[in-house]
Amino acid sequence: MPADLTLPLSLLYGFLLVLARVGGALVFVPLPGVTGVLAPARVALALGFTMALAPRWPMIGGPAPEMGILLVWIAREAALGLAAGVAVAIVLEVLGLAAQMMSMPAGYGYASTIDPNTQADAGVLLILAQTMGGLLFFALGLDREVLRLFAGSLNAVPPGRYEPGLPAARELIALGAELFRFALRLALPVVGLLLMVDISLALVGRVHSQLQLLSLAFPLKMLVALAVLGSVAGLMPRITMELAAHVWAALHRVMGM
Repeated sequence: MPADLTLPLSLLYGFLLVLARVGGALVFVPLPGVTGVLAPARVALALGFTMALAPRWPMIGGPAPEMGILLVWIAREAALGLAAGVAVAIVLEVLGLAAQMMSMPAGYGYASTIDPNTQADAGVLLILAQTMGGLLFFALGLDREVLRLFAGSLNAVPPGRYEPGLPAARELIALGAELFRFALRLALPVVGLLLMVDISLALVGRVHSQLQLLSLAFPLKMLVALAVLGSVAGLMPRITMELAAHVWAALHRVMGM
């Protein structure tokens, strides 16, 4: 007797809505190790996350929704996924923004190499910070937190019922402000010490005008920046987790969890 392999439309609709929510975060928003791969691999990753959430797929009861209503639901789910993806990207960008703040005063802004993600020229410190951010993302278990967040959101906000609005936009804007605050906390020790080095060199050059300090300024500032970065490297995981806690709290408020 042949087996019946047909799937109910309610299950198919639930799969599509969950895929739209997960795909908005994993495909359209850059995540560590995802931007550098081909589009089919990113789609496969979104499908894998969606299949992992199979026990939480909603069952669309009642008559089948019309195509227009289904498209509106998918657009809402994609908007929610994009909001979650942007919030996660903020966690990853804090080290990159701090590196941008430190690169120019430390003298590393003049040395560039190829960014493996964008295939464009980027500063050495920026690429190092992006690599560290990606490693911390997985080492601190933030990838598992993203999966738990999506699993919890399927219960708090069933697919098709999310209403994007001004409160969600305000939460993302507030997270952008948090990004600058945490990046400044990381960069301020280096920038402040380099400012003191510049002032000291200017005073010495004023007193002894015959000294050629310009040739010593760049290597001195680079060494000072490396020394301070090495001393504050232990703070990076703690600051990343602190910012991640702010991001998860904001996403819980957006999703009503």
